[in-house]
Amino acid sequence: MDSTIGSQLQTCKPSNGMLGNPAQNGATILDSNAPPSVVAADATLGRHLARRLVEIGVKDVFSVPGDFNLTLLDHLIAEPGLKNIGCCNELNAGYAADGYARSRGVGACVVTFTVGGLSIINAIAGAYSENLPVICIVGGPNTNDYGTNRILHHTIGLSDFSQELRCFQTVTCYQAVVNNLEDAHEQIDRAISTSLKESKPVYISISCNLPAIPHPTFTREPIPFSLSPRSSNKMGLEAAVEAATTFLNKAVKPVIIGGPKLRVAKACEAFVELADACGYPIGVMPSAKGLVPEHHSRFIGTYWGAVSTSFCAEIVESADAYLFVGPIFNDYSSVGYSLLLKKEKAIVLQPDRVVIANGPAFGCVLMKDFLQALAKKVNRNPTAFENYQRIFIPDGVPTKSDPKEPLRVNIMFQHVQKMLSSSTAVIAETGDSWFNCQKLKLPEGCGWCCRYEFQMQYGSIGWSVGATLGYAQSVPDKRVISCIGDGSFQVTAQDVSTMLRCEQKSIIFLINNGGYTIEVEIHDGPYNVIKNWDYTGLVEAIHNGEGNCWTKKVRNEGELIEAIGTATGEKKDCLCFIEVIVHKDDTSKELLEWGSRVCAANSRPPNPQ
Repeated sequence: MDSTIGSQLQTCKPSNGMLGNPAQNGATILDSNAPPSVVAADATLGRHLARRLVEIGVKDVFSVPGDFNLTLLDHLIAEPGLKNIGCCNELNAGYAADGYARSRGVGACVVTFTVGGLSIINAIAGAYSENLPVICIVGGPNTNDYGTNRILHHTIGLSDFSQELRCFQTVTCYQAVVNNLEDAHEQIDRAISTSLKESKPVYISISCNLPAIPHPTFTREPIPFSLSPRSSNKMGLEAAVEAATTFLNKAVKPVIIGGPKLRVAKACEAFVELADACGYPIGVMPSAKGLVPEHHSRFIGTYWGAVSTSFCAEIVESADAYLFVGPIFNDYSSVGYSLLLKKEKAIVLQPDRVVIANGPAFGCVLMKDFLQALAKKVNRNPTAFENYQRIFIPDGVPTKSDPKEPLRVNIMFQHVQKMLSSSTAVIAETGDSWFNCQKLKLPEGCGWCCRYEFQMQYGSIGWSVGATLGYAQSVPDKRVISCIGDGSFQVTAQDVSTMLRCEQKSIIFLINNGGYTIEVEIHDGPYNVIKNWDYTGLVEAIHNGEGNCWTKKVRNEGELIEAIGTATGEKKDCLCFIEVIVHKDDTSKELLEWGSRVCAANSRPPNPQ
């Protein structure tokens, strides 16, 4: 019987779920007369990698096949605990791995050499900026071609094969080029463990002729990882907590603000522990929405400078001490560097470092340990929250519209708000959806455990299509609601096809306003106007009668209400695509303010030389 991997390709998996020699009664047949040095046929690099991915929690791998990775893919799909999700292009495969990692804690993608690697690198850079562990696997050249003057296809025509590697060095925390079996086991394990420890992507290139070759280093069941937990320097921790306690206890109206690095530090619960103990008002930076429970009794909203939740910025910026936990202060999160904060009033806590005002600083202090220790020592002080309660006025509601008048974006998000529950997750695309989704109030069970996602640091338009695919694949018990602008959708629309193949049931709101609205508000020009598509028609063409899909085009509130009712009722088990047609100048007030300030920051003249 032909026992090669290639002969199994039509069925995706061998009938016995194993590679190598056919099995009887679940056991691999070995030659009883074979010498002891003979290696089991399934002790291969490909199986080892597959088992490692399953072990760390990866159940789905996002891939685009190419001739350098086909044998590797054979071994991955042969692993019972691993499912291959074929994507339409490499960029979306990377975005899908990003979305998957946001929910499961790690993601993986597989592409081919150079043409695949350089296509996916933009998504890997985004994952790096967002501190997401993504295992990026590339099928590499045959081992016999290294060190020769041969020129290979899928390259730029040089005999030097290191171009792809050099590109990945700046956007991954570890790179492994596996072109021999002797140290392949060590390289793969080190790459994966480094990704988990650093919470960053890694790059693994595997020569195309290696995955199927048995080798003694690949035991059938890899020994489980034992990653040593990091710990704080005890004396440093005690000193940091003592200094912070003294600083905060002297303050009259301190506040605490959660930042996006709460995720990488795995400190969300410790943050709540401190918040419960200290009595301070709790704010959240925009890119940390979903990491802090919004149902907390002292939650005051999003701190985003001039575009903050009403009354949040006033409380934060008037405080005499602020504890920022895991912040990222960039031009976007600081609204063009316009935050009214003073360094001498701030404690800035990063995953492994504490800086108090202008000094001192304490290294080797883990965020989680610091928050838990501080919660036991800091005095309870509700003064700032009491001030907030005095000035707070409940949010107004948009002016009521006639059900048949043209739909406004703020009316649309009123209805999106009503859809949210503990069984939903929200993904917001770069653009005005950032600001509109930021105002959504996440209910208990939705805004905790990271059920809201957007990509603020990297801000790559089109990210949300692939991220929706990956996130939905990782949480089949949740219904993902994605808010995507038309310009962004045009970048990555193809992988709606993959959502259908995977029988996903997400609801996509395509906001059709005729262009790149966020860029219009930063700097307008004819380049921000895009060709209008028949978006529902496009999705219907992608559907092509295969899978469960429902589309609807809406122009007014009445049609929107009807569409949402259908999507959450009769079509609750379908992928639902709702195209919302709005005026090109219909934007949130926050985007208008934010855009003008970012424009001012971008337009600063050069400093005098």
